[in-house]
Amino acid sequence: MSLNDTPVGERLNIAFFGCRNAGKSSLVNAITNQDLSVVSSIKGTTTDPVRKSMELLPLGPVIIIDTPGFDDEGDLGEKRIEKTRKILNSCDIAILVTEADRDLNQKEEELISLFKEKNIPYIIAKNKVDKVDKVPQNEDNIAYVSATEKIGIEDLKNTIGKLSNKTKQDEVKFVGDLIKKNDLAILVTPIDSAAPKGRMIMPQQLAIRDIIDSNAIAVVTKETELEETLKSLNKEPAIVITDSQVFEKVNKIVPEHIKLTSFSILMARYKGFLKVAVEGAKKIEQLENNSKILISEGCTHHRQCDDIGTVKLPNWLKKYTNKDLDFEWSSGTSFPEDLKKYDLIIHCGGCMLNPNEMKSRMESAVKQGVPFTNYGITIAKIHGILERSIAPIFSIDNNQKKI
Repeated sequence: MSLNDTPVGERLNIAFFGCRNAGKSSLVNAITNQDLSVVSSIKGTTTDPVRKSMELLPLGPVIIIDTPGFDDEGDLGEKRIEKTRKILNSCDIAILVTEADRDLNQKEEELISLFKEKNIPYIIAKNKVDKVDKVPQNEDNIAYVSATEKIGIEDLKNTIGKLSNKTKQDEVKFVGDLIKKNDLAILVTPIDSAAPKGRMIMPQQLAIRDIIDSNAIAVVTKETELEETLKSLNKEPAIVITDSQVFEKVNKIVPEHIKLTSFSILMARYKGFLKVAVEGAKKIEQLENNSKILISEGCTHHRQCDDIGTVKLPNWLKKYTNKDLDFEWSSGTSFPEDLKKYDLIIHCGGCMLNPNEMKSRMESAVKQGVPFTNYGITIAKIHGILERSIAPIFSIDNNQKKI
């Protein structure tokens, strides 16, 4: 898969951490062979995380992240350190950059503790080996390099490559395990003012590719043509996957014996938080007047007049509960750390966030005792079709109790 074909949420996030003037930015530039980060002898030159999507051999499409020094000082320095901490939530591999002529200091030991706490595979890059008399041999997770003299750079890249292979989990199917060869899958994709012109949204792309990879057949239609599509087929589909916004309409059209689910529900499973999200949806029945709900999206986009997060979901929830609910919103990377004031969190599918970021957000809510669900499950719950919409997924686990 090429760089342009690889979604942001599917790319390996490799972040470089360390103290000021350890050579993080120089090492990033050496590895990427680009002037990605500003380099200076002045401490604290990197003031904000710097991200770059690129093709990095032998790894393929990745996101390289350069972070501010973890030993920054003052009020502004604390804010920079906090931004560095947040990078850990989405980090797949951490590179701790230190200096070859000394032992790790307290701040660097603290970073390693954070890597271990969050189960992030890491490499210690001992930089500036050109200034020591003898260069030691690389160890399992220690690499000796010189960013300025380009010493050990290829070895470090190969070490990162080996580590990335170890971190890869068993391949997670988007829908492929719910169908078999030559099955027919219908994808219902509304085209409205919010739909990106000339493109399919990410969950739709994932579904189409997974269906094709499974040697099955994908049929794509709008909800307005769904009924006619079903009539025109010479065999019944094995599954219908719909955009959640037209769940109610599609549910009425698709016969009960045909499996039905949504892109958002499949995305929740793909990102690893479906069971938590289904459990979190139970809170909807318990909402009271002035209950506070956080609606969160992983991306930022121009809001339309009928935007699902700011308009449709709040209206559906108010009508369903008959309560005067209090809503707040977040988007992009601005997910709150303190969630205790919320009675419920409703997240998007997270297609623009990597699994680590989604897992971090979900775990943060669970630890703080706040129910966590997503758009598709909420919409299915409100329209009385949650049981039907999760049945195709939970039926593959015979031990899964009905929810």
